Amino acid sequence: MLFPSFFLGGFECSTHRRRDGRRLDLAAATGHDRFAAADYARLRDAGILAARDGVRWHLAEPDPGRYDFSSLVPMLRAARAAGVLVVWDLLHFGWPDHVDVWAPDFPDRVGRFARAVARVLADEAGGPAFVAPVNEPSFLSFAGGQEGFFNPFATGRGDELKAQLVRAAVAATVAVREVIPAARVVHTDPVINILADPTRPQDRLAAENYRQSQFAAWDMIAGRLRPELGGRPEYLDVIGVNYYAQNQWVHNPFGKESVLLVPSHPLHLPLRYMLREVHERYGRPLFIAETGIEDEARPEWLRYVGAEAAAAVRLGVPVEGVCLYPVVNHPGWEDDRHCRNGLWDYPDEAGGREWYEPLAEELRRQQRAFDDLFRGGPADGGVPDLARLDAAARHMGEMTGQSRDAGTAG
Repeated sequence: MLFPSFFLGGFECSTHRRRDGRRLDLAAATGHDRFAAADYARLRDAGILAARDGVRWHLAEPDPGRYDFSSLVPMLRAARAAGVLVVWDLLHFGWPDHVDVWAPDFPDRVGRFARAVARVLADEAGGPAFVAPVNEPSFLSFAGGQEGFFNPFATGRGDELKAQLVRAAVAATVAVREVIPAARVVHTDPVINILADPTRPQDRLAAENYRQSQFAAWDMIAGRLRPELGGRPEYLDVIGVNYYAQNQWVHNPFGKESVLLVPSHPLHLPLRYMLREVHERYGRPLFIAETGIEDEARPEWLRYVGAEAAAAVRLGVPVEGVCLYPVVNHPGWEDDRHCRNGLWDYPDEAGGREWYEPLAEELRRQQRAFDDLFRGGPADGGVPDLARLDAAARHMGEMTGQSRDAGTAG
């Protein structure tokens, strides 16, 4: 297996600026920066021995070329003490104010930062090194470069931003491997399913082109598309597939609200086939790098994803893991609302976190099921309640729409 446990815990680590200028720092907002040792120990005690976490670039490079990893080293040591392997995001939606994402030197800036981080990992990690250079380049280029509801709030420049992010991912991959040749490099992006309205067959090509765009960044990193960006096959190492309830919809060419393909919808594509398509296209190790949902549907969503991951394994897809993302609750990006989507809640003054027992119980069930599966057993992870998931998916679709509206306001 790629990771020491099949299930991972992901700590929300976004650091981007909102349109009003406020910089988010989710590691600080959730208390994870202060209580990393306790958080990693909690993962270990729950049987989770791998995690996703972030290097906060705006703190680590306060001035151009001057690095200060005092925010990272304690977290590295805490993870090592707990025996938890961490995939470190280098650019998770945010960059320092002195970095211009549109500038010609942006990829080189990312590469220099990645090299500096790799040196710290080599000194402190004490085990295999995993990095994710740029989190979700396809989504970020869409949200921040094309539609303008996300940092850097541009419109009509999605392709330009995607090229910049791919160059940056390539530069970071090269830099990390110069320092740690055996480092594993994870490239994450959402997988989506987009269909035309069955009553509008004339929209099928547009919908399929939109669906195919999910592969563009991975294709570029591998050098299959736009080789002038510097991609090469060996740079596409581990693929992180991000999947949420709102990742499938009916294409609407008129700019109206899209029809969400909830899990029980007859046109909903089971996740197992989306995973198989990624594997058949690239033949790389892959894992579900982000997945989760809010409130009472959390156990049902994990049961659904677990069942689909197990089905994909039976189809011959080498699924290496599932990351609960996020693993601790966090405040909403735009409204600071209490997002109850994790296994654990906000910390108390001593760093204790109350956990959500229904999700903890489901996690234990899924851990047993995958233990059975990998031993050749039946892997009975249970059957999800699709009606509950449908309602939760619609709610998450509404919340996503509100967040996008807030991002474009002003």
